[in-house]
Amino acid sequence: MSQNSEQADSHKQEGLIPSNQWGHDVSIDLKLVKDNLFEVKNKIAHCKTKIIAVTKYYGLDAVKKGYEAGLRDFGESRAIEAVEKIKQLPDEVRQNSTFHFIGHLQSNKAEKVVEYFDCIHSVDSLKLARVISESACQINKRERILLQVNNAGEEQKFGYSKEELLQDMSELLKLDSIEIVGLMNMAPIEATERELTDIFSDLREFRNKLEKDYDIKLPELSMGMSNDYEIALKEGATMIRIGRKLFT
Repeated sequence: MSQNSEQADSHKQEGLIPSNQWGHDVSIDLKLVKDNLFEVKNKIAHCKTKIIAVTKYYGLDAVKKGYEAGLRDFGESRAIEAVEKIKQLPDEVRQNSTFHFIGHLQSNKAEKVVEYFDCIHSVDSLKLARVISESACQINKRERILLQVNNAGEEQKFGYSKEELLQDMSELLKLDSIEIVGLMNMAPIEATERELTDIFSDLREFRNKLEKDYDIKLPELSMGMSNDYEIALKEGATMIRIGRKLFT
């Protein structure tokens, strides 16, 4: 089963919007979002952590209600649908929000994603990074990116292995129109608390190694989702990707 299919099936089981309805407008309760956001903020109050509202399984109303609730960072993963969604947002929401691309990105869709997204979390190859850099250069932009690391070693997941990233890092740092700001990972859905702790702490330690070896700063660690963000916070997450906990 592919990664996208597995994720879609998982979210359907959790009662979210089915994959064949992605991008459709579904009414979102503003009070529910505000209450959920208040709860999440209370849990992360001791950390300087950015909440990325994952709206990829929801329609326009989720972004609008999220914005009304005070959210300013939104995460999407399906390039074509996401661009159309962003185009339809009110000017105020578009101009005052930061859009994060958090899903697997194909090289042939990179140009559009660079045009509409402020940060790409899922760069998993030198080839993709080069395309992103070239696309950003064409519109006089420096695209912020995170390098996705599959440090859990899941065959069905995208991302660099640590060994592959070490091989590519020097070339990645030479690209002019990208700014590498950190690392991202996705933990296995069925991982135990101990396993999650190990996976998140391993990414943090690998980030520290890259900073030391290449004399660079990688301030962002994008790790943790609705089911495991509290564990990710303990291990240094600076960005948490929250969808279900906000909108259901």
